[in-house]
Amino acid sequence: MTAVTPHGETMSIYDLVDIDSLYTPAELAFRDTVREFVDRRIRPGIARWYEDAVFPVEIIPEMAELGLLGVHLKGYGCPGRTAVEYGLAALELEAGDSGLRTFVSVQGSLAMSAIHKHGSEEQKNEYLPRMAAGEIIGCFGLTEPTAGSDPGSMKTFARQEGEEWVINGSKRWIGLATLAQIAIIWAMTDDGVRGFIVPTDTPGFTATPIQPKLSMRASVQCDLELNEVRLPATALLPGAKGLRGPFECLNEARYGIAWGAMGAARDSYLAALEYSQQRLQFDRPLAGYQLTQEKLVNMALEINKGLLLATQLGRLKDAGKLAPHQISVGKLNNCREAIKICREARTILGGNGITLDYSPLRHANNLESVRTYEGTDEVHTLVLGNHITGVPAFR
Repeated sequence: MTAVTPHGETMSIYDLVDIDSLYTPAELAFRDTVREFVDRRIRPGIARWYEDAVFPVEIIPEMAELGLLGVHLKGYGCPGRTAVEYGLAALELEAGDSGLRTFVSVQGSLAMSAIHKHGSEEQKNEYLPRMAAGEIIGCFGLTEPTAGSDPGSMKTFARQEGEEWVINGSKRWIGLATLAQIAIIWAMTDDGVRGFIVPTDTPGFTATPIQPKLSMRASVQCDLELNEVRLPATALLPGAKGLRGPFECLNEARYGIAWGAMGAARDSYLAALEYSQQRLQFDRPLAGYQLTQEKLVNMALEINKGLLLATQLGRLKDAGKLAPHQISVGKLNNCREAIKICREARTILGGNGITLDYSPLRHANNLESVRTYEGTDEVHTLVLGNHITGVPAFR
């Protein structure tokens, strides 16, 4: 949606401070390409996919063709775009649905990033080009039934037997696992936490979808069981040792979430704005009432602040200056504000807002998951508290 300002220029109706002027023509062009894809391929089917709890695998090849898989990774057949371009893509994808942005995040920021950051040259050349092309789907197995915010307490264990590794354990809330051909599995060893590339057809590997869900229904999350899963020595990611390995990948995903959450918020705001302009009550549109305008203004303000924050994080990331605590700022703030916006937008829609004809409540439900994964509000609050005070308060 656009509006004409007093000076005559055209400006997005949610962009109160001309945020678009902060982006290059190339960044805007890529954003618009992803936006067109979302409008054409995601919006028409998302209500049905969400209702039926189906992930639309048929759109994966087109995502790959657009360069959305491993979008910010360089070399090895990856798209090699900037951090800001990656963020803008996440923004537009989550305006369609969090589940579709999550697919791109798990594939690129987690599974591909683990190989890109920590893999051998042989592993990178074997997997990354085919993952960027959508020929191989990956998942990322870190969280366990009893180890969510505290991955250091993981029970999954990999023991070495001659030239082989043998893994036993359980993982939970693992995105894409039933779709994936490979899993990045993090396990405790006698030498600390290590990462492994596990083909999902390996005997002893089982993925089971978690159902039913009230959130992220157009996505796939699974329980994993690894029972005497035997792997060659070449399955080990040589560059990852300790929790720093998975955390570096999680930070890539958290960065994308800071952008994506604002996409869900923006879509909810625009849905509420359009509805308020068309819905008549007491012979006037809802948009003509002061209480409605206050809600819309507050939503727009937080979207603008969230996008400015995400853009600054992107510029820092492209400059190689982005610190982990700054990622926590984006993840904590933008998820927290986005879910408030989506819920507030639903109130403008009244009873109609609880149907899948409108997006805000679907977005709000999805954001319950987004707010939880890759670090809960509480974890990111403690990260920032530690940064501010110098005193770790995790225990």
